[in-house]
Amino acid sequence: MPISDSVKLKGKVTIFHPTLVNLYGCEVGDGSRIGAFVEIQKGAFIGERCKISSHTFVCEGVTIEDECFIGHGVMFTNDRFPRATNPDGSPQSDADWTLEYTTVKRQVSIGSGATIVCGITIGEGALIAAGATVTKDVPPYAVVAGCPAKVVGDVRTMSAAKKSQSVNQVAEEVVG
Repeated sequence: MPISDSVKLKGKVTIFHPTLVNLYGCEVGDGSRIGAFVEIQKGAFIGERCKISSHTFVCEGVTIEDECFIGHGVMFTNDRFPRATNPDGSPQSDADWTLEYTTVKRQVSIGSGATIVCGITIGEGALIAAGATVTKDVPPYAVVAGCPAKVVGDVRTMSAAKKSQSVNQVAEEVVG
């Protein structure tokens, strides 16, 4: 069942290929759009007017506020110490790990292929470069790039010329 009965779709949510998604126990806000091959797990929240691009994984414990762009193949995590089994070899259950929450504030843009490590907040209006690995909180309106991601600019002060370049080109100039 690609879209479980436990999913709360608020208002007009567009799911481009309903048979090619895996949504269960989550909430998706009015006006949001969900691409193909997206998984949104129980306890995840997607705000209003968001775009979640194809091949993205939004796990339990992730809150994405209103008007966010999540690029293709973005991966969120929710466990800093993932294991399949306990030290005695028995399979782990929900009681054997600690869920860590992640918040993506409103109007954030996350580029394709980024990985968002759990337990952080990405500040309002921030821009995450394609392929970045975000391991720490991101300040509001910061531009971050790299692995691990580092602040390379501020979206409010980027010149028109810089805005016409890709975020990764700007990062290369700053980081080298």
